[in-house]
Order: sequence, then C-alpha cells, then structure tokens
Amino acid sequence: MKIINIGILAHVDAGKTTLTESLLYASGAISEPGSVEKGTTRTDTMFLERQRGITIQAAVTSFQWHRCKVNIVDTPGHMDFLAEVYRSLAVLDGAILVISAKDGVQAQTRILFHALRKMNIPTVIFINKIDQAGVDLQSVVQSVRDKLSADIIIKQTVSLSPEIVLEENTDIEAWDAVIENNDELLEKYIAGEPISREKLVREEQ
Repeated sequence: MKIINIGILAHVDAGKTTLTESLLYASGAISEPGSVEKGTTRTDTMFLERQRGITIQAAVTSFQWHRCKVNIVDTPGHMDFLAEVYRSLAVLDGAILVISAKDGVQAQTRILFHALRKMNIPTVIFINKIDQAGVDLQSVVQSVRDKLSADIIIKQTVSLSPEIVLEENTDIEAWDAVIENNDELLEKYIAGEPISREKLVREEQ
C-alpha cells in the first residue's frame, strides 16, 4: 500500500484542526467529526491543547483512500510553536496551507508558504470559512495571488459538494435542506459522490 504524508499548516484560528477532522470523517475513518471547542479532536491530545483549543505539538492521524494510506500531520498554528512546524516539513510529500477567508493572508501564512516552496513541497491552498459574514472571496483570492504567488491556479470552489457547480442565483440553503432530508442524497454527499444540479432541482420541487 502506498503511503502519503500530508501536512496541514495555517495561521492561528484558520480551521486547520477542524479540516483534519473533516477529512477523517469524509474518508470514513471516524463516524463523527470531533470539535475543537469540545476538546474531542483526534490530534489535540494534550490537556493544554484541549483546554485552550489550540495545537501545540504536531500530531499524526491517518485514513485509507482507495489504495493509499494517507498520514495527516496536523501542525501548530501559533507563531510560538513555529519550530515544531519546521520539524514536520522534512517528512511531507505534500501540504495543505489553510487560510481563513475572514482573516486573509497573515504574516505567518507567508512564512509557511515560502518554507514550503523552499523545500519544493507540493502545496494546495485551502481558503476556509468562506461562508462567514462580510467575506469577499474574490478579494481574498486576489490577496493570495498578490501576497503569495501570482502563479496560483484556482481549481474549484467547494460548497455542497466538490462536484456541484453553483449558478449565480442558486439557493444554497434550500439545497442544504434537500440533502439533509433525503437519505440517498445525504449518503452520496457524505461519501463525496457527485450530485447533479438537475437531481437537486428535481428533489426540491
């Protein structure tokens, strides 16, 4: 079985550990995602981490995806623990750099990005919290290009499912309700399977 080590890096409070939980849940490795607020995440195991809701030391968790074992390295977000992040870089095959859409590119984001580039680690930039009030996604994307690299390629915007393409006037809340109340669609969504717009519209009627 092929083994891939993926690091999740971010500035503080970007949602890095929550993303780790979501990946574990989507892969079927856990039956319910843990909560940072409740201290139930798989990677924050120290008492102080659970008490303060922060990651202090890098921690590894894993899941299987097709014929690969994916090791997720959840790293600290606070600048005080940056040395712990650097120690993790040597073992990574790839990285996910998480940016909070509300906070944008931070000084630590730039430091982490340049460290990843220096070590030639393939990196996916994940813009998180795009549903928060006052967020202008296009401005955030432009900021990423201006402050990190103009060579960044936007692959997709994830909403209900990576395979759902939303039109300008789509009622996202209504489609959320459709999925939540339809066992077949809910199973597909949890499994990461594509859900066509036509199917959603038909079920909504």
